[in-house]
Amino acid sequence: MSVKTYSLKYGEGKIDFKLDSKRVLSELKMKKFEVLDNPRKTIKESINNPIGCTPFKENFKKGEKVAFIVNDSTRVANSNQFLPVMFDELNSIGIIDDDIFIIFALGAHRPMRKEEMIEEVGEEIASRVRMYNGDPFDKNQFKYFGQTSFGTPVYFHNLVAEADHIVATGSILHHYLAGYGGGRKAMLPGVAYYETIRKNHSMIFDENSKVGKLKGNPVYDDQIEAVEMCRPTFLLNVVLNEEMKTLKVFAGDYIQAHLDACKFVDDVYAVEIEKKADLVIVSSGGYPKDIDVYQLHKSMINARSAVKDGGVVIVVGECRDGSGSKTYENIMKKYKTPEKVEEATRADFQVGAHKAYGVTSLMNNVEFILVSELEEELAKLLLFKTARDMDTALNMAYEKLGENIDIIIMPQGSFTVTRLKK
Repeated sequence: MSVKTYSLKYGEGKIDFKLDSKRVLSELKMKKFEVLDNPRKTIKESINNPIGCTPFKENFKKGEKVAFIVNDSTRVANSNQFLPVMFDELNSIGIIDDDIFIIFALGAHRPMRKEEMIEEVGEEIASRVRMYNGDPFDKNQFKYFGQTSFGTPVYFHNLVAEADHIVATGSILHHYLAGYGGGRKAMLPGVAYYETIRKNHSMIFDENSKVGKLKGNPVYDDQIEAVEMCRPTFLLNVVLNEEMKTLKVFAGDYIQAHLDACKFVDDVYAVEIEKKADLVIVSSGGYPKDIDVYQLHKSMINARSAVKDGGVVIVVGECRDGSGSKTYENIMKKYKTPEKVEEATRADFQVGAHKAYGVTSLMNNVEFILVSELEEELAKLLLFKTARDMDTALNMAYEKLGENIDIIIMPQGSFTVTRLKK
């Protein structure tokens, strides 16, 4: 036996554990790309030489109101790097800070606390402009634009709808349902009314609603139809590495720039495996990617595609905010098996409930062991086996599988999308 110590990020710390390295098929990591040595310089170059539209400041006039949609706390985008550059560009043509505001892309997530807003955008920006949360459940806060061909009623927040211009920002990863994050998702689900989000996400059961697919993905197509009714003037998306350093900036038309970015996302995050493993050990990459079970779901999807049927996945995630959705918890209180959850979700689709379906559907024929700070009773309610430390989790896996097994380790589970080598 050749024993080696491995380390996975957990919250804002890490967890170490030992394995027989001869049993480890691979540690799946993102490809190495050089980070930007001067992000603000690159950002300025990108917005002045955009993809598919005129340079940034040529789209605006003095006196116009500009809404910036910015990631909430569950997603890092290094907004504090690009917002000062973009605001200064607007100032240079006479648009003052009082005519600029930020609204956070909450979707159906909880509202951000003031200190979280400041952390997300930086103290400089927080002191310059107004910042808002929307309430996705308060219909009075939203303007109706029409209905998509998929039957989705389109409502966007009044603050966005009434602005002269919308600037969509954020970061891009693969997305389990919509193919890729970023782009139009700043609007839907970002600043959309709950019913708009609910109807769009209800297409989770379509076989084309999946990771890494845009063409023919009904969730994506529906989002584009909706956002075209309240079109952003400009997009800035970034692609980050595991350390949250900026690798590349994509700016311009919200569709074209995003499509270019998605190609780069595949280059960075997609990893091939020779074969599936009996045991996969996955970390989302620490805070905020493991802030709650809602966010762990992304890593679980990527791990599930790397494990054999009948295998085990050990999920390492702090979950300081619990499940991330009371709706998710309520569904699990009513329905005790993946089959019952799917049946109930199909019958009455709700955001939060879709996460219950998304998580439990992965548990068919695979055992998930969760190493977290989650209360044991809640973890069991969500159908996880639980362990407070890695030694316990590994012993549970060995008891089920034996010790003569193949293992894959995924230290960047929320980033790395696994594909079986053809």
